[in-house]
Amino acid sequence: MKKLILYTALLLSSANVFAQKDAEAKKILDGVAAKYRTFNTIKTDFVFTVDAQASGIRQSQNGVLITQPKANKFKITLYKPGSNDLQQEIISNGKTQWTYLKAEKEVTVNDANTKAESFNPAQLFTLYQKGYKYIFTGTQKISGKLYQTVDLTPEDSKASFFKIRLAVDKTLKQIYSATFFDNTGGRYTYTLRGAVTAMQPAESIFNFDAKAYPGVEMVDLR
Repeated sequence: MKKLILYTALLLSSANVFAQKDAEAKKILDGVAAKYRTFNTIKTDFVFTVDAQASGIRQSQNGVLITQPKANKFKITLYKPGSNDLQQEIISNGKTQWTYLKAEKEVTVNDANTKAESFNPAQLFTLYQKGYKYIFTGTQKISGKLYQTVDLTPEDSKASFFKIRLAVDKTLKQIYSATFFDNTGGRYTYTLRGAVTAMQPAESIFNFDAKAYPGVEMVDLR
């Protein structure tokens, strides 16, 4: 289970497959990037759904993402499935990343990854711009809204995720969901529940304050 939880903290990359960079997909993704580029801060509630066939796990849990994409800063809060109890926090100030697991009373410390072939939540809205191929795969209607589907395939040939599928609200030019496909048949989907952009969070939320977590064990992997 601990490994499963930590999927949310991984810097994801995938195998190189057949997809190219088609014009329709680029138009859709450029529209999304242009809109989100105007925001300094984005906050969104989301549902994280795991469908890992190889391990027999299927579950959903709620979370909150606050990000400042231009500065590569973000904070993810994940709650236990079916409750509002804190399970995990992932925090990055653009230079250092902390992953806190409440049950283990442990926080791991890593350098924030800014490589083009990697992914983190601060790059969700513009990740296609470096290290990815993409193709428009059609439209679908969900709860009365029309979504455009774009598949992205990272150019890195060594990773376990081979595809990212984005569903984009055609009218609002906003990402509705992002699904990551791994080589074992697992799917990991983030479904975004709207966005708040008129906010100015305290800079401290993008740094881990050990004093606020008494008894936590620090594991520095840098």
